[in-house]
Amino acid sequence: MDKVIRLADVAKAAGVSQGTASNVFNRPRLVRPEVRERVEAIAASLGYRGPDPKGRLLRAGKVNALGIVTAEPLSYFFEDPFARLMMAAISKACDERGAGIALVSAMNEQKLAWNVQSALVDGFILFCIDEGPRLVELTRERQLPFVALHLGTRDEGIAAIGVDNFAGAKAAADHLASLGHRRFAILSMPFADDRTGPATMREVDAAIYSSSRDRVLGYFAALAEHGIDTAAVPIFETQNEEADVEKAMAWLFTAPSPPTALLAMSDRIAFAALEWLQQRGLSVPEDVSVIGFDGVPESAFSEPPLTTIAQPIAAMGQLAVEMILDTPEETGRRQFSTELMVRGSTAPPKP
Repeated sequence: MDKVIRLADVAKAAGVSQGTASNVFNRPRLVRPEVRERVEAIAASLGYRGPDPKGRLLRAGKVNALGIVTAEPLSYFFEDPFARLMMAAISKACDERGAGIALVSAMNEQKLAWNVQSALVDGFILFCIDEGPRLVELTRERQLPFVALHLGTRDEGIAAIGVDNFAGAKAAADHLASLGHRRFAILSMPFADDRTGPATMREVDAAIYSSSRDRVLGYFAALAEHGIDTAAVPIFETQNEEADVEKAMAWLFTAPSPPTALLAMSDRIAFAALEWLQQRGLSVPEDVSVIGFDGVPESAFSEPPLTTIAQPIAAMGQLAVEMILDTPEETGRRQFSTELMVRGSTAPPKP
């Protein structure tokens, strides 16, 4: 293998001290021009590529950057409306501090340890750590602050930020039931990885993604208060993808008594449901009412504008950055409230 050329090799070949050679690359104004030119020429002839920035940053003890870790494909940050808004808030907070961002993939288990251990960051923001003890273990090994954008973990030692999913979902179902709807269906986010289709309460109770489970429980709590038999409410599990929603809609609306109200666990799911209904000549909200969950900006401009449960996404992203870069010693769990945003996609059912 070719020998790695180091700064000491350059200094020896140029007949200068290692400190002088270091100044040539890091503080050139401190070195006489003729010495600087000689050292640079010898470095080029030896194939020296310059000092390793990682070493300098690690010696400084702070790199002014944070890592965003997710087990989702990295395209998730650009395709999902919730993730895009969260990243916009995180980016804005980092811009205000002149800090950088590194996206760290946790999809590949074999490369996970390397990705986390080699990231040049001052701390990590973890997206959804349900069933992610290995990820938490690795971030703890780095001895850097980290915060989870999720409250699902039972580990009280993990700094976490999230919303009250149960209360938000309960408000959504209460809104539709108060309008007079009695035939409901739930378009859910995942309860487990790589699974779609009709789901039972056994699968809901065993969910590895607690936000999905808590939203079902919130929906059912409100429906039960309105005297609706929750055992008759169909649940279709999706992976938050349009293709899954299309399958769910086809399954629901070929039933003898299709729903008049859809409880979608994300705005992205709700948008796909709106499009499916419109393509088949079903009017929203006259034939079917649809409510989402997230409150992304696009929800105000859909056709019709989407009634949704809004999360304070920007405030959550801002707080996550503050906890890593401003007050890294802080721990604890921060729970935000949600807000019902009533728009044009919900109305009383037809008489």
